[in-house]
Amino acid sequence: MTAPVFIQQGHAVSALGMDAEHMRRHLFAEHDPDTLRATDAYSPGRVLALGCLPQDAALPSIDFAPAWQRSRNNAMAWAALWPLRAHVQAAVERFGPQRVALIVGTSTAGLDEGEAAARQLRASGSFPLGFDYGVQELGDVAAFASAALGIRGPAHTISTACSSGAKALASAARLLRSGMVDAVVAGGVDALSRFTVAGFSALEAVSAERCNPLSEHRKGINLGEGAAFFLLGREAGPVRLAGWGETQDAHHMSAPDPTGRGARIAMQQALDRAGMRADQVDYVNLHGTATAHNDAMECLAVHALLGGQTPVSSTKPLTGHTLAAAGALEAAVAWHVLQDNPEGRLPAHWWDGVMDPALAAVHPVAPGQALGRPVRTVLSNSFAFGGSNCTLLLESAA
Repeated sequence: MTAPVFIQQGHAVSALGMDAEHMRRHLFAEHDPDTLRATDAYSPGRVLALGCLPQDAALPSIDFAPAWQRSRNNAMAWAALWPLRAHVQAAVERFGPQRVALIVGTSTAGLDEGEAAARQLRASGSFPLGFDYGVQELGDVAAFASAALGIRGPAHTISTACSSGAKALASAARLLRSGMVDAVVAGGVDALSRFTVAGFSALEAVSAERCNPLSEHRKGINLGEGAAFFLLGREAGPVRLAGWGETQDAHHMSAPDPTGRGARIAMQQALDRAGMRADQVDYVNLHGTATAHNDAMECLAVHALLGGQTPVSSTKPLTGHTLAAAGALEAAVAWHVLQDNPEGRLPAHWWDGVMDPALAAVHPVAPGQALGRPVRTVLSNSFAFGGSNCTLLLESAA
């Protein structure tokens, strides 16, 4: 099948807020919304800027699930899925539960619960009563979400680090085009944990201050948490997943290919699949982690393909790097940019404004910048450890 793939519904939770109103307010703010939180909750004795859920956020109860599925990661997934449940149920009733699929990107699963259990084991010599290692299984999120939504079609997890959420949407599009299913719930979720923060700190990749993508003074990433899910189908919706591209560099376990070749090819694949030219891209949501290597590689790739005039920004200074959820969360950013936005407002690139002269020239979005017309196309990049690259091209269907 070559039928177009539409994103019919979507919802996200992150440091930007727990609903669309707060997310849009922060994304399009003309003054720095300062959404990260300084805390040592996940790094005792070391205060870090993290993209935590808002302090007043209440996650929904998932007591209906088996005890071994009651992780914070699953609760975050359910917070993003809850507003979609009526639309998913309508798809299940229309097509049948076997014709609806679910694909989720994650890398943490129930890691926080596993850490707590390990701490108790060290302190007392035994695991907490009822602790089940299954809470840490990466497939647990897909099993939980499909059961909670009444989905009986294909359900699986993608775990390719920071490209997982974007690849979940690309995989959903392939399933729809194959004719195997008629609707897909797809997205990503990752919760913060001490293990994740310690791991990235060991790589000397974490900045204690808010991240500063593209700056000469950038010092690394801020970690974050979040969830974003979408209902995709072949029937018309407000946004079309027009194209996607996936490449694999296999250059290094953690560092990207400095030439940016794989990233550029992924973007070109997305354009080719959509039948679009580079000059038709209105805005690029950068992977933009604020590490020395990622920013250099990505700027090189973006400039080589799009030149230096296309507006670009990284939204990670607002959300932190939500790892496996990042590609899905940034697809939600594109979702909002493409809808109910007649002036074509763009998410600002929040940084110190001191461009690293060693980077290929790109055009960061200034606070309050707008196209003066509705945004038609958004390119969203997600690049992961091991050189796993994924680019999504989303288009307004209005």
